[in-house]
Amino acid sequence: MRSANQAPWVLVAGGFHSAGGMDQLNAAVARGLIERGIPVHLVAHQIEPDLVTTRGVTAHPVNKSAGSFFLGQRQLDRRGRAVAAQAISRDPATRVLVNGVNCAWADLNWVHFVNHAWPPRSDNGPLWLRWKSRFESVFTLRRERTILPGARLLIANSATTRSAIIERFDIPSDRVVTVYPGSDARYAPPASAQRAAARASFGVTDRRPIVAFVGALGHDPRKGFDTLWAAWRRLYARREWRAILIVAGGGRAVARWRQTVKAAGMADRVLILGFTEAIATVLAAADLLVSPVRYEPYGLNVHEAISCGVPAMVSACAGVAERYPVELHDMLIADPEDGAALAARLLEWSGRIDSVRERFESYSRMLRSYTVEAMANQLIDLTTDGSERTERESPRPAAI
Repeated sequence: MRSANQAPWVLVAGGFHSAGGMDQLNAAVARGLIERGIPVHLVAHQIEPDLVTTRGVTAHPVNKSAGSFFLGQRQLDRRGRAVAAQAISRDPATRVLVNGVNCAWADLNWVHFVNHAWPPRSDNGPLWLRWKSRFESVFTLRRERTILPGARLLIANSATTRSAIIERFDIPSDRVVTVYPGSDARYAPPASAQRAAARASFGVTDRRPIVAFVGALGHDPRKGFDTLWAAWRRLYARREWRAILIVAGGGRAVARWRQTVKAAGMADRVLILGFTEAIATVLAAADLLVSPVRYEPYGLNVHEAISCGVPAMVSACAGVAERYPVELHDMLIADPEDGAALAARLLEWSGRIDSVRERFESYSRMLRSYTVEAMANQLIDLTTDGSERTERESPRPAAI
């Protein structure tokens, strides 16, 4: 029998690829295991082609019913448990890492989101969607109450997430550790020519400031775009306010927001891109990122912006905010419901754009120094205890 630090791993996640925030972190862990020569089983809806063909990797792709993550969760759960059971039957020392409620297996659980802190909701959606969200909420919260307390070890993406797990599920603190997301090398301050080209791609060739919002535009108000919109409407009529807002993110409410912007006569200064893979271009063009979230376990959009040298205003309740140095606490949003206060903050920022960017330089370097590779190694080291398991001690499916 092999020791635990040589045994295979089964990773169950929505995806292992570079196109999504959590998905790129999952991929980094997979690559970290591969580099150590550890056999890896990947169970997911989407797996990067180069991972599928890598030696030592066994891919288990899972289709999504009707393209829905929620409907596909049952298939992902079933396949994940089946692959885990088979792998453990061959080697009882196998480790199984799942994400939150996506698979009911009681071993390692990497928690990116606490649903009890913000249950699924669609406040502004049509009636059928509000009913769907209620059903999803009941289903998801029940799974979370069962799966998280049963894990051997929980990995949280921030101290904020860790506290929520401990407090809401009464889990002993020694069973929950924090591993912050690492920085992807793709996100770094652009050269001046790259920045000019990025701005020109959005039709901006002068010195007008560009403010970015990166986040889904759904009927769930969690990301706080409505608060930014309220602030923008206050600022739009002011002569000294010349900024352009670029909104990057898909979701069911994109069309509604585009119509709202057009009806307000502000389409010349508010560009809603919808879903885009050109986030790096948006950040290269931006002078500021604004994220007035109502709940955010971490905030990779903020992390990536700062890594690109872009200052960011983010709600103080977000997990990423706990990493802000004291000297940047004035960039934290105290009340994500207060559009008037946010407007005042934005107006004040517009008078010192260059100095604010300079203030973020040190913090940007610090974030970039902790790479996704370093994150993956930290997570693997924390979860490899070096002990061997007997078949009797091997983790089993959680009871749902």
